[in-house]
This record gives sequence, C-alpha cells and structure tokens, in this order.
Amino acid sequence: MKRFSTLLQNFSYNNTKVLLPIWALYRAPLKVVLKRVNLSVVSIVFLFLLFPFSSAMALDLAEMQKSATQSREIIKRYELMVEKSGQEVERLRSGYYPSLDIGYQANKLDEPALFEHRENSSIYTTVSMNLFAGFRDRYSIESARILQQVERYRLRGIEQDIQLNVALRYLSVYERQASLTVTRDAEKTLERIYQDGQKRLQVGLIGKNELLKFKVDLDNASITTKKSQADLDKSVQLLGREINNHSIRLGDLSFDEFSLLPKLEDQETCREKMLSRRSELLALEGLTESASVQVKAEQSVYYPRVDVVGSYSRYDDDFINGSGEVSDDELRAQMVLSLNLFDGFSRESTVSMAKFTVREIQYDQAELKNTLDTDLTNLFIDYRVSLANVEVAREDISHAEENLRITQLQYKEGLQRESDLLDAVTNLSRARYNEVAVIRAVFEKAFRITRMVEGFQHQGNSS
Repeated sequence: MKRFSTLLQNFSYNNTKVLLPIWALYRAPLKVVLKRVNLSVVSIVFLFLLFPFSSAMALDLAEMQKSATQSREIIKRYELMVEKSGQEVERLRSGYYPSLDIGYQANKLDEPALFEHRENSSIYTTVSMNLFAGFRDRYSIESARILQQVERYRLRGIEQDIQLNVALRYLSVYERQASLTVTRDAEKTLERIYQDGQKRLQVGLIGKNELLKFKVDLDNASITTKKSQADLDKSVQLLGREINNHSIRLGDLSFDEFSLLPKLEDQETCREKMLSRRSELLALEGLTESASVQVKAEQSVYYPRVDVVGSYSRYDDDFINGSGEVSDDELRAQMVLSLNLFDGFSRESTVSMAKFTVREIQYDQAELKNTLDTDLTNLFIDYRVSLANVEVAREDISHAEENLRITQLQYKEGLQRESDLLDAVTNLSRARYNEVAVIRAVFEKAFRITRMVEGFQHQGNSS
C-alpha cells in the first residue's frame, strides 16, 4: 500500500502531473484516491480551456467600432432621417392615385329661392384624378428619391466619423498607458538613485543637499505618475462613452492593432478613392442632381393641367337628407383643362431660383473637393514625417539608455555630479516620451487618412 501511495504522489495524466497531499494518499481508500485524481485532472483541463477564452474576450478596434455604430443614438437619428425621406417619396407618389371626397351640407334661407327651398340639404361624393400636370409628379418623385440617397450618404458619413472617433479614443488610451509605463520606469529609476544616495550619505560620499535634490525629483516623478494614471483612467471613460459602453475596463482592450506600424496606399490612389467615394462629395452630387430635376419640376407650370372629375349629389328640401318631400339626384362627369397665361412673372422667378440652387451646390462641391484634397496632402506630409521620426526616436532611446549607464558609473566613481545623473534620467524619459508621441502621430494620421478615403468598414446601417 505504501508503494502504491508513492506512485500516486507523482501521478501523471497526459503529461500533466497531479500532486496530492501525502496524508490523503495514505489515509484515503483506493477508490476515493482515484476519484480525487480524476477531479484534479478535470479541474486542470477546465483551467486550460478557460484561459484561451478569457484572452479571446479582449476587444479590438473593429469590434468597438461596430458596437459604436450599432448603439449610438446619433446613428439612430440619421436612420430616422433616411426613413423620413422614404415617406416623402411615398407622399409624392400619392399624386398618381385618385382623390375621393364626401360631404354633407345643410342650409337655411331667410326666404325660399326659385330653385332652392328655405330648408334644404345636399350630400355629395367627388372622385377626381389628375391626368397631366406638366410632369411635375414624375420629377418631384425622382428628386425625392435622390434626396433619400443623399440621406443615406449622410448616414454613411456619420458612421465613418464615429469610427474615426473610436479609433482616436482607442489610440489615446494606448498612448496614456505607454506614457504611464514611461513615468513609472522613471520613478523606479529615481527611487533606486535615491536609495543609493541614502547609503552614500551615510558613508559621507555626498552631502544632504544632493540627497534632497534626488528626493525632489523622486516626488515630482511620483506626482507625474499619479497624473498619468488619472489621464489613463479618463481616457478609458471617454472611450466607453464613444462606444456607448461605460462598463469597459483597461483589461478589456487588446491593443493588437499597435503591434506593427500602419501601412497605407500611395497618396494618388488615396486621392482617387476619396474623390470617388467620400460621402460628403457624393451627397453634394446628389443634391446637385436633385436640384436639376427640381428645375424641370418647376418648369411644369408652362404646361396645361388636365383633370377628370366624377361627382354624385343628392338634394333634399329638409335638413336631414332623405326626409323631405322633394329630392333630386345628379351624376356628373367632367374633364377640366386649365392653363395659366400670366401670373406676374412668378413662374420665371421660381425657375430661376431653382437654377441658382444648382449653381450654389456646385460651388460648394468644388470648394469641398479643394479642401479635402489639401487636407489629404497635409495628412500624408505629417504621416511621412512621423514615420521617419519613429526610427530616430528609437535610436535616441538606445543612446539615452547608454548615456544613463555611463553617467551612473562615473557618478559612483565621483566623476559626475548629481545634476548630471538627474539630467541623464530626464533625457531617457524624454526619449521614451518622444517615441510614444511619434508612434501616436503615425497612427493618428493613418486613421485620419483612412477616414478621408472612407476606408473604415461599413456596418450596414447606410445600405
């Protein structure tokens, strides 16, 4: 039995060693021991299965952007605008259907007339339909459909804006976390220097004033660390507001997108994509087309109008129709042709105003193209400069680390002053801050260029 218990102490299941208490192996029956072994194996397997799922729960940028576009109230507002424009199309389509009216009229005269009794009533029903109105209905519906597409472009544009804001907030959290790491490292370095200074003070190698300089810099680093932590916490809150999820925590973020520097297409390709699919430009093109169609709709006043009307009326010599002694029924069919010959030049003014609207939108479109083209060029200038600065910043960190190492050795040998050592620590912190700043600049410009060309994934709300 003792030999068997010794074997169970090193029991292995699929190369997974399971350690059990010795007292349990000696005192427990064989079946109980094996049961405990099986439970331990199951527990270990469960833990191994749990850890991958836990890491898989980390949020990436695409998931947060999708969450924001699906949950933000402003997206719902723009979706309602699309639906509202669809209702405008349906309203204009009503012109293709007949109009049905019914009425009842009761009259009392001070004295009877030749063809009308003193007390009388009439009930009537009218069906009317427009046959021709100079193509106004056709062009009005066409213009409304174009405006509905314009609202879809606006929805797509706000989706892109929100996704850009999410990306920038996400980048801000990454930057704040990296800055906090730099400040903590600087604080730890100054803590070691201060502790070493205390020992040197005890043996008389430095004066108290030098130690106090270390203490002041250490306290300043501690204050900076606390401020950096607060900035990081606030940036996480702002990200949660952007994606409409206030329960998000720093541990929920993966930051996998920042493991490699972004790569973009060349500037000319991005420019072509921007001009062909930028929502604001497409919306202005739609407004121009809609305004042009509306000009044709306004020109319908130069054409005659044709309507057909069918009516039925019943006259009675009593307030309550059908209760009198005299009644008269009438069925009537009409075709009405009307044409305005002069309205004080109102038609000419209306058509001219519609043409002016077309030109106004065209001017806005040309201005927007020039503005976007300039912004894209400037973004690429900043992107290239920031990309080149990354390598320089990383080399500076290596130089600053080596400078600190040499300064520390010379300080211990008495060849450098305490101010030189503190300067070396400050230079290293500044070099690390510069790296964080240039990396942030690279990703920020990349995100903004992606927005310029509408490169963020469409979430389906604007389809």
